[in-house]
Parts: sequence; C-alpha cells; structure tokens
Amino acid sequence: MSQMTEPPILNHLPYDIVLNILTRLPVKSVIRLRCVSKSLYSSITTPFFISTHLNHTKNNINHDNACVIHLPFSSRPKIPVCTVALGRSFDTISEIRIPFDFPHPRVQIVGSCNGLLCLADLVYGNVIYLWNPSVRKFKKLPDTCLGNLRFVKLGFAYHSQNNDYKVVRISSPPSSAQEIEVYTLSSGSWRRVEISLGASGIYYYFKRSLLPTPLVSGALHWIAEENPMDRMIMSFDVNSERFRKLALPHGHIDAKNLETHLSSFKGKLSFIKSEQPGFLFSIWVMREYGVVDSWSKIFVVPFERIAHCTAFTEYGSLLMFSYNNINRFKYEDKFVLIDIETLQEKKDLGIQISLSAATFMESLVLLDEANVISY
Repeated sequence: MSQMTEPPILNHLPYDIVLNILTRLPVKSVIRLRCVSKSLYSSITTPFFISTHLNHTKNNINHDNACVIHLPFSSRPKIPVCTVALGRSFDTISEIRIPFDFPHPRVQIVGSCNGLLCLADLVYGNVIYLWNPSVRKFKKLPDTCLGNLRFVKLGFAYHSQNNDYKVVRISSPPSSAQEIEVYTLSSGSWRRVEISLGASGIYYYFKRSLLPTPLVSGALHWIAEENPMDRMIMSFDVNSERFRKLALPHGHIDAKNLETHLSSFKGKLSFIKSEQPGFLFSIWVMREYGVVDSWSKIFVVPFERIAHCTAFTEYGSLLMFSYNNINRFKYEDKFVLIDIETLQEKKDLGIQISLSAATFMESLVLLDEANVISY
C-alpha cells in the first residue's frame, strides 16, 4: 500500500477527534485517506467507523439533495451505465459504469439500502449482485439453494438487529408449493426459510413493476393474492423472517386489471393505482403501519394521455411515461416528472427509455468485507 504524506495537523490533534472529523467527509476523501497511515487504514475499515460515517450522511439528506440512481430497463449498451441524479429533478450528477454483466438485457434494481445496491436479472431472477459504486466493490451472490426458479420475487433489506444485509427470493410456480430462501451478507450463503402459517397458498402478483421492493418498518412488501378476487399485501419481517398479511385500501382488492404498485413515501408504505386506466393515478399512504383504516388517499395525479409509472422517489417525485404516437407506424416514449405535492411537471428529461430507479447515497458499506471484488 503506497503511503501519502501525513498532514501535519493530524500530528497535533487527538486521534479520536481526527476520526470524528473523517466520519463527516465525503466517501472519496475518506478512501484517499486510507493511504495516509496503517492506523488510519485500520480505523476507517472498522464497522464502527463505517456506521458512524453512514449516520452522518443520512442526517444530511433532505428533500433538496436526496439522490436516485437509475439504469435503462432494456436495450442496454454493451458497457452498461447507471446514472446518479437529483431525486427532485432527475438532473444528472454523474454516470457510473456497471463493472459486471448479466445474461439478459433486462436488469432491475431490486433495492437500495445505505448506499448498497442490489441488482438482478429480471428474466429468471437467478443472477444477483450487491454493489457499492462509491467504494468500487461488488459481490456476486452464489447460486440458489432451491430447485427450479419460477415466477421469482426478490427483495433487499438492511437487517438492523445484526447490522447485516439480506436478499429474499421467493419462487412461486403456479402448480407447486412456493419456496423461499434468504441470503445474508455476513454468512455469504443462501438458506431456506420455512413458510409461516398463513403465507402458504399465496400467489405473488407477477405483473412487472420497475419499482424496487419497498422496505418499510423493517419489512419487505409484495402484492399477492389467494384467489383472483382477493388481493392483499404480503410483508416479510426482516428480523423475525415471518410473513404477515396486510390489507390494501378498501375497494382496491379487485383492481386486477389496473396498474398498481407498492412503494415508500417519506418512510411510510404507499400504494399507487391507476384509477382510470392510464389517465388518473391515486397515491395512498398507510399512516400507521399495519392499520388498514389508516390508509389515506393523499394525492391524485391526472394525465392527458395514457401513462404508466416507471419510478417513484421517497420524497414524492413520480416519473411517468406515455406512448406518443408520431404516425400509424411510429411512436416514441414521452417522459414527464411530477412533484406529487405541487403537481409541477418537468419535461425534456433526456430520458429515452423506461428505467429502474432507487434512492441512493454515498457510503462506505462493503469497505470492510473480505470476499468482495474491487475494481
């Protein structure tokens, strides 16, 4: 490890003060300072320093500076690129090359936790990566411990009790029993999870949604159904690894043919539904988690032409696209970003194709991991 010249000020400050200052610096600055001395290198790569740095970063995020990261949903270039942008405006901040590849062009951001991204092949759900672009490290997850994967649902979460990260994979073929496995970053392996009472016989609604699986109140959430007329939300508690049924807003259990999504809005579970196919979208929020009567319709967003939801940010930016017919044989996707609280629109986003987007922040997560690939 090549060493830099140690700044003179570091020799005259107590070491704990030096570390406290470093926890408030941008990630790139911290990474460079690893080369100053062996003692700094050892301190910066400890779980305590990484967690402290993360907490400072979180405390400085607000509506104006919150970021998203997005990648094209299809027709990826040979060297795929993610775009980091302001969540409020989708103005580009930087572009980051993805340092690994997938067997299929359709890739989705499963989730984003503390600067760590989970990306997966959306066709079969069998190729999954954890990636922190800020520290230039990634890890490919091992093969499944289940049988043949069919109709896969995925989720990615931070396990707060153990300061760990989990990937949940549900395989639910229509003609056989569903199987569930959980990967933990600390163990580096998959294990089967017993299906809890009340979670068997559930069919996970398989209509494609580009929105990441929402992590709210320590649980992951998917739309599911026991029969065509009985739709619900299935939540998976990341700590206890138990399933729980949650009700959709009253009157929405039979909205099978309408576009619906689950997401997170300001830390609360949200439900997005096309009230009139493509022309009117309503956004509901569960104000008290787990209480069905606390569902409230907070916003209604109208559109002049048929539109579809492709992204929804934590602070309420709704990215929609519609098919704009040029002539009988040609059309183009037209994208518009809407602030759901003010209904202000932003057009001419420079986005040409549907994308998968998630919240993003810089962090040092994965810096202390041994079995990861650096690039």
